[in-house]
Amino acid sequence: MKSFRKPRLDAFAAAVEARLKPLQTAPQGKTAQQRRADAAAFDPIMSRELGIEPIDVATEEHTLPVPGHPDVRLRVYWPTTERPAATTEGPGLPVLVYFFGGGFEIAGIDWVSWDARFRERAHDAGVIVVAGEYSHAPEVKFPAQPEQCWTVFEWAAEHARELGGDPERMALGGGSAGGNLATATALMNRDRANRPVRLLLLEVPLLDMTMRHMASQPGIPAFLFRKLAGTIVTQYLGKTTALRRNPYASPLLAPSLAGMPQTVIYTAELDALRGDGEAFARALGEAGVPVSCIRLIGQNHGSAGYQRHSATADHLHRDIVATLRTLHDQPVPYPTPGGAR
Repeated sequence: MKSFRKPRLDAFAAAVEARLKPLQTAPQGKTAQQRRADAAAFDPIMSRELGIEPIDVATEEHTLPVPGHPDVRLRVYWPTTERPAATTEGPGLPVLVYFFGGGFEIAGIDWVSWDARFRERAHDAGVIVVAGEYSHAPEVKFPAQPEQCWTVFEWAAEHARELGGDPERMALGGGSAGGNLATATALMNRDRANRPVRLLLLEVPLLDMTMRHMASQPGIPAFLFRKLAGTIVTQYLGKTTALRRNPYASPLLAPSLAGMPQTVIYTAELDALRGDGEAFARALGEAGVPVSCIRLIGQNHGSAGYQRHSATADHLHRDIVATLRTLHDQPVPYPTPGGAR
């Protein structure tokens, strides 16, 4: 009888990474600012190498004040090349407010790879995407970032009709650190305003800053991995360890998840954050929140971005688009399961 092989990276994803590796610089021993500069320089190189080209859709930018914190920038993406007219009543387009990932220290809405992704999802799903920026750590620390993201969400909800959207068809989403911020924003909404949010969409999210659900990455010694992960946490939260259990920093540790929106989570088999997403799915289910969690076998933290080079990445895009398209329909009224808390 054949034994199961040890988990390993999908051959298509591995081929992409082998192709990109010679074009990258090693991050060891560099400051956050140096890593950010290297990553920003690599993004257009990677995008050209993988043939990532932003499609033409209508866009608009805004900068919003955030009381007590730096201003925050956002970009609106419509699904067509023409901005639709404002809606006064009835169903408008669904609105997805999304936050990019990058360990809280790199990336942004101007990155070619993220900008292309926002355009494609808006176009393919027929939704308005509001992509929010947030300040980088370590120069700016928690709680500035969740407050900035909350401001973006509030603006999108308040201006949904003006944008041609529908405030009753709102969704929140994010990848990696952006998944953390999207979930924190959903918690803030539940606690502060309780605006209707139809969907929380999370891709390989970081949800527990105590790191108890993290697993070492293949090929990285456990002690070194813990050190690298600890650096990300300290840069974002500072040295006050109590903040690691703050629900807006570690949504997985919130005392209650009741009242959170229906959630779809994507995790990757070879991702150090897989445990965060899957533990969050279990916690949501126990709280009576409708939740689905899909694990992508043979994938790592970043391989979902290899569209047109990986069948899994292409399927993930189609799956996310199909999920976003459900925002056009009436929601399913799931009953609260017995024993939910």
